[in-house]
Amino acid sequence: MRHLMSPLDFSVEELDRLFDLANDIEHNMSKYAHACDGRKLATCFYEPSTRTRLSFEAAMLNLGGSVIGFSDAGSSSAAKGESVSDTIRVISCFADICAMRHPKEGAPMVAASRSTIPVINAGDGGHQHPTQTLTDLLTIRSLNGSIDNFTIGLCGDLKFGRTVHSLINALVRYPNIRFIFISPEELKVPDYITDMLKEQNIPYEEVIRLEEIMPRLDFLYMTRVQKERFFNEEDYVRLKDFYILNKEKMKLAKQNMLILHPLPRVNEISVEVDDDPRAAYFKQVQYGVYVRMALILTLLEITV
Repeated sequence: MRHLMSPLDFSVEELDRLFDLANDIEHNMSKYAHACDGRKLATCFYEPSTRTRLSFEAAMLNLGGSVIGFSDAGSSSAAKGESVSDTIRVISCFADICAMRHPKEGAPMVAASRSTIPVINAGDGGHQHPTQTLTDLLTIRSLNGSIDNFTIGLCGDLKFGRTVHSLINALVRYPNIRFIFISPEELKVPDYITDMLKEQNIPYEEVIRLEEIMPRLDFLYMTRVQKERFFNEEDYVRLKDFYILNKEKMKLAKQNMLILHPLPRVNEISVEVDDDPRAAYFKQVQYGVYVRMALILTLLEITV
């Protein structure tokens, strides 16, 4: 039995097979329509989510399976004080696989250590968000043709953004990736990330102004400033509109640069950008369904 806690739990070769499966699902959906007949996915979400939870549920339903679970801690026995360890042992009696989101870093790992079914980390605090990273990698590979030899700018909340941390850790395993980190001083990427890049001699830059590096980017990964990660309202209000991508800034970008965003968006990407052919964030959502379908099949060891 296998779990997914981090994107690094899969080797590059295993990810290639996972993405090949996701691409086959994309083009042959009916072939997989009954692959999970009789199987149940439990979605245990201790904090709010729209895309991730519904993406998992859509993935399992597309495979012919069914879904049980809860969408916030208040509607689970966690409200009564039940531990994650006890919850997953109970869930293991009901379901075949579990996707768990939790505000505390490491909680899905605790669940995996007690579970008798595969557990997927659907986001734990500001730590990891591996299935979003798999979505990002599949999107890059599908739209770019490969995951190598490009410059990616990561913009916004690089301090608390778990999607950013997961993506950087995943991309360093691919050749010739150049990173540019765009953030205010207060939201800089953590030292453990930059220390890791230095140790591996991977080039990176840290800048504050988005405009100055736009012409050099092949991908721009925008993120929102996350209100729920701030300790006080004043800091959030001061930083929330620090970056807004609009048509004027897009004029500075390459004609084939692609914009990614893990969503939800607040106002860091103007809606006027949505019609730009370089805006790939809604395609990204669709790829998220395909990759989660492939992951469910892989962890349940189901072949079609």
